[in-house]
Amino acid sequence: MLSRIARLRALIDHPATGAEERAAAQRMLDRILAKSVRVAADERIYGARYNRAARHADLSEVADLIRADIAFARVVFTEPARPGEPAVTDPIRDAAAGIGYVVAALPGESSIVITIEDVPQDWGWDSAGLVSPALQALAEELADIMNSYNHDGPAIGKRFFGRVRVRDVSLVW
Repeated sequence: MLSRIARLRALIDHPATGAEERAAAQRMLDRILAKSVRVAADERIYGARYNRAARHADLSEVADLIRADIAFARVVFTEPARPGEPAVTDPIRDAAAGIGYVVAALPGESSIVITIEDVPQDWGWDSAGLVSPALQALAEELADIMNSYNHDGPAIGKRFFGRVRVRDVSLVW
């Protein structure tokens, strides 16, 4: 996430960046920086989408919201960048074809688990069998979506525990 912020700031500050590109980069940066809101009084942290519908939703409803966000992310920015425009990358949209997502709410464990399915071997792992940077970026993006519906802090604790996994390996807790 920090590298994405640094790249957007560099694009905004670069003298050769056009006005439209600068504005688009600023909007993207604003969205990233607004992902969580900290309430100073007791150090509560609310995800950016917590107030959208998650405040009074049960875990299965939060899982439904996460599924909808993943479906939206798969189709947003589908047009390639025009010549001279910066390419917008998105780990969910740019994932290998055929990848699927299962979002499961486990109320007994107070958790939500996102499972990435049908990951091609050559896309998801390197020759040494380690998770590829693309698969790790995908897992982190999914975790960001999931955590945007969560809250945390010493006064309240997590609303739910989240995990992103592929096969039998958890990539993000």
